[in-house]
Order: sequence, then structure tokens, then C-alpha cells
Amino acid sequence: MPDTPRDPVKRAVPAVSRAVAILRYLGRAEDPVGVNPMARDLGLVPSTCLHILRVLTDEGLVQFDPQTKRYTIGVGILPIARTAIQRNAFISLVQPHLDSLSESSGATVLATQLTEAGQMVVVAISQVPQRFSLQVDLGSRFPLLISATGRCYAAFNDLDPDRLRADFARLNWDNPPRYEAWLDQVAETREQGFAVDRGAYMSGVTVVAVPVLNAARRMTRSLVAVGISERMEAQGLDSLAARMLRARDEVAELSLADPA
Repeated sequence: MPDTPRDPVKRAVPAVSRAVAILRYLGRAEDPVGVNPMARDLGLVPSTCLHILRVLTDEGLVQFDPQTKRYTIGVGILPIARTAIQRNAFISLVQPHLDSLSESSGATVLATQLTEAGQMVVVAISQVPQRFSLQVDLGSRFPLLISATGRCYAAFNDLDPDRLRADFARLNWDNPPRYEAWLDQVAETREQGFAVDRGAYMSGVTVVAVPVLNAARRMTRSLVAVGISERMEAQGLDSLAARMLRARDEVAELSLADPA
């Protein structure tokens, strides 16, 4: 009887995981950070954190200020990020659509992509100057099932029901929906092709999401518009969603969705 193919075994490499955690932490930090607060926030032993920081500093990925004894993300990370962006055709070709949508709606409009870590990451963004606007950063990550994007992910992927309920229970919302009500919203999303979150994820904030599907008809990316609820409602959410769907379809016509 032939052997059944097995998925490759993934073995944890703690040093690598810790180094990545440090880089992400410094990437989010607004100010330089010392070893002790960084180690405390990441749950690391200070000496371990220090050893990893020294290696990252030697590689140019982290910058150390000998005067303040604090660390910041290093410019050595830029060539890596630039290469990733340049090789992702989706990013360069979706950007004009984001700019157009943001200009016409006044919302912050972004594109997200699924990562192997089971998160959605912001890979492109556009926003017009406003007296008050929502700040979303390139590279921001958030859980797969959260907000309007999460409803799209649940609607257009074949997910295990037990795992779905467990993952939903771990989400953090300002105004959490009941699970049964959320499932109804997922079904509605599957039917109409887009999702709207009216203040559930963040109070006073409306999120409109459109899935970008791969060749297997599963969502691997999305287009998302985020804005103050009053402003978003005034312009018409259905109209905005329709424009986002057209933008998504134009991207698909250029065969930008991955076949994987």
C-alpha cells in the first residue's frame, strides 16, 4: 500500500521567532526602546533579548544609540521590504485604484494580503488629507476574522466550524456581535459579495471590505475602506462597495490574483 503523503513537519526555531518578534516590535514603536522594556513587553529574558539585538544590529536591521542605550528599526530592513513590494505585482497595480477610491470617498482605502502566520497584513494604502482621519500603517497586521474583512474571509474560505467558533471567541471588538448574528452576516456577505462593519470592531468607525479571490475562489486578499461612520454613511455604502467591486474586477482582469 503506497505511503500517504504527509505535510512537512514545521519545527519551531525559538531564536528566529524571537528575532522576528523584536523586528516587528521595533517596527511598531514610535520612539527608541531600551532592552528591559522591550524584553518585558515581548516576554523575553533581558539577556536573550540583548544577544539577539546585537546580532540584528551587526546585520544593520536594528540601530543602536550608544548615548541613550536604546534601539530603533534599522535602515537595513529597507532593501528587503523594497524587494518584496517590487516583486508583488498586485501592490503596484492596485495602488492607482486605492488612490482613486480614497479621493472619491474621503476614506482611508487599503489592500490586505493573507500571510502564512494566519493574519491579514496591509500591503498598500491611500488616504487623502482630512481634519480627522483614521491612521492605518503599511505593514499593520490584524486577525483573519475581525471586522468586515473577517466576514469576507469566513464567507469565501472553507473553514472548520469548530475552529471558526474558537477563533471567533478570541477576537477583540468594541461592540462584539453574537456568534449566531455574525454567522448571518457572513452568509449575507457570501450572497452580496462584500461586507460592512458598522462600529462593531471600532466604535464610530465603518469598514467596507471586498474580497479578492484566487483561482480556487478563495479569499487571499481584500480591498478595504475605513472611515468615520457618519461620513461613510452620508456618501452611501452600497455605492462605495460597488466602486470597490469594480476596482477588484479590474485587478482580476489583469490576472493579479495568485493561482495558489
